[in-house]
Amino acid sequence: MALHYIRSGTGPALLLVHGIGGSWRSWNTIFDTLAAEHDVIAVDLPGHGASPRLPGKHTIGTLADALTTFLTEHDLLGIDAVGSSMGARLVLELARRGGVLGAVVSLDPGGFWEGWEVPFFYHSVAVSQKLVGALQPVMPALMHSAVGRTTLLPQFSARPWAVDGDQVQDEMYSFAHTPVFGELLDALAHGEEQQAAPVGSIAAPLVIGWGRHDRVCLPSQARRALAKFPDARLYWFDHCGHFPQWDQPAEAARLILATLRRQPFRDQDIARKPAPQPRPAVPKAAVAAALVLGIVGGWALTKRVK
Repeated sequence: MALHYIRSGTGPALLLVHGIGGSWRSWNTIFDTLAAEHDVIAVDLPGHGASPRLPGKHTIGTLADALTTFLTEHDLLGIDAVGSSMGARLVLELARRGGVLGAVVSLDPGGFWEGWEVPFFYHSVAVSQKLVGALQPVMPALMHSAVGRTTLLPQFSARPWAVDGDQVQDEMYSFAHTPVFGELLDALAHGEEQQAAPVGSIAAPLVIGWGRHDRVCLPSQARRALAKFPDARLYWFDHCGHFPQWDQPAEAARLILATLRRQPFRDQDIARKPAPQPRPAVPKAAVAAALVLGIVGGWALTKRVK
């Protein structure tokens, strides 16, 4: 599969797999830190970034097949891997299949929702994607303002005021312009359930990291992920939303590197925290207006995506 990718660093090979609507740039906040110890390969999934679409359907299964073909063609089978969101679901699926990946870190994987959580995920993300698309002309100004990030990104970040403006501007552009977004969102929400990996079937290190304030893949879903992947170790990111590499990049990098070293580590050694950054003052009137616009706009857009 002719996937676009960026490769840098020296050491054991490491595959990075972004989430829905992302690109290899989703890893910019920790790419250099990982590349200091690893030969890092960050791919654009099919239909994302500079990679072409698949000739057929885009589902978790077909994306996993495309990644397997890519790794086979580049003689990278057995590579360690890190995934985020939909990419986290993909690396779990490839770990389940066996023989494709080595050590795996899965950050806030999608696909473990049940009942009301399914429409919550589907409609909230669909509305966000359409709103982000509508706001593209002013997105650079919004994303380079702490107040703008705080107002617009609470679904994805527990600390949006502290997220790097260039990073989220790139992410929001890709989020709005990914042509297979709708197809994959439907597949994630309503497609096949993630199959389980029986206990003892995954020998390499497997860590599932989850933000305690994730508003996309709710923290309660972590227990279901562990039930399906009982060989995994669960790590909680405090003060963190859906993207640990946004909210806690240094901590995320420590977790990844510690896992890939295949040596015992303690959670408290990974979770070293800097002093919290103060939250910017957002006028109450602006917050109220944003909430009203979000509710009204969300309701209208939800009606359109049904």
